[in-house]
Amino acid sequence: MKSNFRMGGDVMRNRAFIRNYHIMLMPGIALLFVFSVIPMFGIVIAFQDFQPTLGIFRSEWVGWENFEYMFALPDSRVVFVNTIIIASLKIVFGMAVPFTFALLLHEVINMKFKRIVQTIVYLPHFMSWVILSGIMINLLSLDGVVNQAVHLFGGEPIMFLQSNSWFRGVLVASDVWKEFGFNTIIYVAALTSINTNLYEAAAIDGASRFQRLLYITIPSLLPTVILLATLSLGNVLNAGFEQILNLYNPIVYQTGDIIDTYVYRAGLQEIQYGLATAVGLLKSIVSFLLIAVSYVLAARFANYRIF
Repeated sequence: MKSNFRMGGDVMRNRAFIRNYHIMLMPGIALLFVFSVIPMFGIVIAFQDFQPTLGIFRSEWVGWENFEYMFALPDSRVVFVNTIIIASLKIVFGMAVPFTFALLLHEVINMKFKRIVQTIVYLPHFMSWVILSGIMINLLSLDGVVNQAVHLFGGEPIMFLQSNSWFRGVLVASDVWKEFGFNTIIYVAALTSINTNLYEAAAIDGASRFQRLLYITIPSLLPTVILLATLSLGNVLNAGFEQILNLYNPIVYQTGDIIDTYVYRAGLQEIQYGLATAVGLLKSIVSFLLIAVSYVLAARFANYRIF
């Protein structure tokens, strides 16, 4: 009898515990519904000749006309190709650099020096692109520090932000510089979970530090690398709107214009709301499919599941 009473009390406490969690989640769910779910009804603009004065309910319905117009534009192919190239380069280097840096940091013995380095490389992540773009513009201008160094070694000044040859490289390099310190946290956390007995046993067997790195550290990190790589597929169409908006100009549209900046110009500057919504809707559908594929791959190759 006492056992049943104790079990009943545990069930009631668990229910109260779960109820409190649900109550805590309600404000977040409400904000998500207001700012993410309700605005989705605006996708009907993609099938309309939307006029702000008429609103959604009275604007003329044009069906697939905005999509046909989008694919007929020569700019559409350019922005989609630019988006895929820039985002893919950011994903590749955004994983390779933190991975390499985490391995180097793991080999540092002086803990005080390691903490100082970690703090320094983390800082750019917490700065907005408005600030960082100003720094990049000053550094890469014709009379900036970078071109002064180029001139010092006998080279000609380079117009980094006005050259289609250099602009993508600047975007990728600056994004990696901003985020690699923060992304290193994931690999550092994975490194701390490696059993130290493996290193001790390898050292006793005569393995050098490089051999321990090659045969213990790197294989232990591979599941994390595979997981992050598969989950990154969902970001193939996210090339960094804030960064590019603050750094690009009409001269580099050919290599720097992406879907998000094109939607921004078409929708807000050129008042083509239907076209901008059609482009954004197509991007959202493709991104959703890529995210679904990435979770399937993550479950298969890294045993990662959220459901």
